[in-house]
Amino acid sequence: MIHARITGTGHYLPERIVTNDDLAKFVDTNDEWIRQRSGIEQRHFADPSEAVSDMGTKAAEKAIADAGITPEEIDYVICACLTPDFLMPSSACVIQHNLGACNAGASDLNAACSGFVYGLQHADALIRAGVHKTILLVGGEKLSDHLLWHKRDTAVLFGDGAGAAVIQASEGEHGIISTYTRSDGSAADILAIPSGGSRQPITKENINDIELGVSMNGQALYKRAIGAFGEAIEVALDQTGLKVKDIDLFIPHQANKRIIDSAAKRVGLTEDKIYLNVMKVANTSAASIPVAIDQARAEGRIVEGSTILLAAFGGGLTWASAMIRW
Repeated sequence: MIHARITGTGHYLPERIVTNDDLAKFVDTNDEWIRQRSGIEQRHFADPSEAVSDMGTKAAEKAIADAGITPEEIDYVICACLTPDFLMPSSACVIQHNLGACNAGASDLNAACSGFVYGLQHADALIRAGVHKTILLVGGEKLSDHLLWHKRDTAVLFGDGAGAAVIQASEGEHGIISTYTRSDGSAADILAIPSGGSRQPITKENINDIELGVSMNGQALYKRAIGAFGEAIEVALDQTGLKVKDIDLFIPHQANKRIIDSAAKRVGLTEDKIYLNVMKVANTSAASIPVAIDQARAEGRIVEGSTILLAAFGGGLTWASAMIRW
């Protein structure tokens, strides 16, 4: 049986580190307030000249090298992001060009913070169907451009970065075991960037009157996130017949430590089985999980044969999970 296996990973975080104390210089907040509510200590902000494709390309180059392939071997490039370089063309096309992946198709995918896991499902299906053999999946975001500094409950939560994975057809037992995706558009207003699209285009006339950045109902999102995280985990276990004790490492979307702790407690996942980097990178949306995967590998927490559970929740609303045998 053909499986889709992650054969290489990489990540990139911008050089500029912004601590909570740095934010407190121009935002009505302080280090203690941010840590208590989110667990975040710092985040990375991209240079004004850096776009999602720039960060995604750097992460992808590392993943390609790790997989031991050439860009020419890539059949398809998927970029999961909600902050693309342009409305058109896709950031995936720019990354494809930057890499010299001359034989690859390319497209963006927007499922907000769940984007990378959604992308895994797409890649898994394409490979199992025999459509492609080698897929590059990038998750990248530049959210610092969309933060409203007068809204401290939102502005302090996000950071920039990119992660990437090479996913290839494999005949072994290792690879993606299961994937699950859900959505609920009735709650789209809970977490959104409402302006800039066809619903509310930005014009010279309205630019001073419309909401330009991330809009979030924190309390409603917190309640929905805990339930959705728990459901995604439970479905992943049901799909595979695995138990919590069989999971070697749980890598959740790094949105908020309180949400992660509450969701893990609901299903009985102990702290030693949870990977956290939200303290150092904050919420990087679609980049969150691939960055965490690459860092966990570097720390020796993912080795061949490890059973890895991924789960994410984001705007849309969307949520997703995946089980992987590394």
